[in-house]
Amino acid sequence: MTIAVRPMHPVFVGEVSGVDLRQPMTASEVEALTAAINQHAVLVFHGQAIDDAQQQAFSRNFGDLETTVRAYRSDFIPRLDLHMADISNLDENNKILPKNDRRRLNALGNRLWHSDSSFKRVPARFSLLSARVIPSWGGETQFADMRAAWDALPDRMKARLEGLICEHTQLFSRGRIGFTDWSEEELAKMAPVPQVLVRTHPGSGRKSLFLSSHAGRIRGMEEPEARMLLMDLNEFATQPQFVYTHQWQVGDLVMWDNRCTMHRAREYDETEARDMHRTTVSDGVPTVLDQAA
Repeated sequence: MTIAVRPMHPVFVGEVSGVDLRQPMTASEVEALTAAINQHAVLVFHGQAIDDAQQQAFSRNFGDLETTVRAYRSDFIPRLDLHMADISNLDENNKILPKNDRRRLNALGNRLWHSDSSFKRVPARFSLLSARVIPSWGGETQFADMRAAWDALPDRMKARLEGLICEHTQLFSRGRIGFTDWSEEELAKMAPVPQVLVRTHPGSGRKSLFLSSHAGRIRGMEEPEARMLLMDLNEFATQPQFVYTHQWQVGDLVMWDNRCTMHRAREYDETEARDMHRTTVSDGVPTVLDQAA
């Protein structure tokens, strides 16, 4: 295969051609795609009619996969393999979830800007989302480049942010939309975890904001001041010049780097199925070392 990447946005996002994700990757192909995502942060692959096993095999070229087992109650019946995140509005019988189903209400939090798994001690490196069924309108995914946002910050703000450590938990993000239906076993797994606010992206060497709706505190800062600062940063970092909106087609697979982007889903017709399957590659190491944590 001859892999080519076409820029889709002035500051990030590349459209990849010349690759069939159903086939095993050679070392040189993995190297080329790694270089591409290090540059573009978001890669778009069209026309990829893959199944879950093929998606997992492709994703493992880039690291170990996360599982979703910790995110659910013990009586949860998964629709997909535990290495697949079920980004759909479907139940275990492939029926559309009722409007009052707690799984649907929880998933509404995906419409907030976030970085996947920032609520985990070891956050996500890459996410890979495959469109299997899409609704007739809506359901776009928006991405924001946190490296470009950092570059555009005033020097005084950069100096203020360096060295700050935030605390992330889904309790913060879901609390923003009024979702509080958690079991005791879920709450026990959701203690806030520390994440740096500014990180250096290892693939590009560029500094990046590490923001997410899951962030709700900044250590050493009064909570109202911390929340206001995080709100201001989120507003700044998601200005139109930093944002790409992906209009999904069946067969699209989008791969993004959670270390230097945020993303969010958009509203769609929930009387129709939206079936998206995500694999998530762990970053392997925490952003805050044990001693500092």
